[in-house]
Amino acid sequence: MADDRPVPLDEYPVHQVPLSMKHVATGDRNAYDRCIFHVLDHEGRALLILGLGVYPNLGVIDAYATLRTGDTLHAVRASDALGDDRTRLVVGPLRIEVVEPLRRLRLVCDDDLLSYDLTWTADFPALWEPHHLQRRGDRLTLEGRRFVQAGRARGLIRAGDEEFRVTAEGWTGTRDRSWGVRPVPGEEGGRLAEEHRPEGFHWIWCPVRFADRFLMVITQEDADGYRTLSDATLVVPGRRDSQLGWPQTEITYRPGTRHPERAVVHLGDPRKPLELEVEILASSPLAVGAGYPPADDWQHGTWHGKEWTDRRTYDLTSPHPLAAYGVTDHAARFRLDGQVGHGIFEHGSFGRHDPSGFTGFDSVAP
Repeated sequence: MADDRPVPLDEYPVHQVPLSMKHVATGDRNAYDRCIFHVLDHEGRALLILGLGVYPNLGVIDAYATLRTGDTLHAVRASDALGDDRTRLVVGPLRIEVVEPLRRLRLVCDDDLLSYDLTWTADFPALWEPHHLQRRGDRLTLEGRRFVQAGRARGLIRAGDEEFRVTAEGWTGTRDRSWGVRPVPGEEGGRLAEEHRPEGFHWIWCPVRFADRFLMVITQEDADGYRTLSDATLVVPGRRDSQLGWPQTEITYRPGTRHPERAVVHLGDPRKPLELEVEILASSPLAVGAGYPPADDWQHGTWHGKEWTDRRTYDLTSPHPLAAYGVTDHAARFRLDGQVGHGIFEHGSFGRHDPSGFTGFDSVAP
């Protein structure tokens, strides 16, 4: 018999439905609640990506951290049975502490392969992203609510014989918090998967921190260029957020690939058009080490038994065969209206995408 006693979070007035905080309002196996952080230096020497996720209807909590330096990617992943205390964000050697909600967090990994102890501090208020919906036929497969935030980090990162002192002046931090329903491996495709095969998918997610402002751009397009998600918002403290129209991105790809080397995002300001210039500094495919589809060694939400921890080092001199079919996070330097900023240019383009000239899954830039 299941133990259905109250859990610690039930002490607080945070309930949205007449259930214990142990339970979510949906019975969908794909219910999730998770976060991702990016910590990057301004010269492209290091890109740290880490996250933690809870899958309440699967009884799983997991976390990961990857660090790219040069052509080496260090990865630590951990998974465990989900307990009752949802405020304890600890899985194996990985830990996130909420010191001050929406303002300051502590990020820790205590492992021989990769270790860090960082204080992440927000420079700008959290910004809601557009409500995200995806369907396969008549079935809702993804419904996510997300906020994004930019700031800075301080502390120390160690990997192998390398050590990085993370300073507020030379590093940038971004983060994303999301929850809802999102596909988790282990579900059969069935009729809907057979009759609604995706032709193409094109995605850009781009948080940028400047000295006195924060810019967020997000777009998702189908094979024919039809846009299913689109937003460009500029946050300047003390002012109302500015909506910068319908962003259009021109990407210069490395020949023979879909790997962006630079880009220009055209933004619509009511007073004058703006161009966001993107210079790629370092890249980390999320399918390698970080557990995002189509990773073949570990994916989020999958059960590996209690107290599971895995450590790997990847050589990125030769592209991983699945990296081209997953989203890649690029640490980047940005220029906008005379200012220089730093952040993430997250990009994925698979299958046909007419605006880019890609005709199928094997199509690449000339």
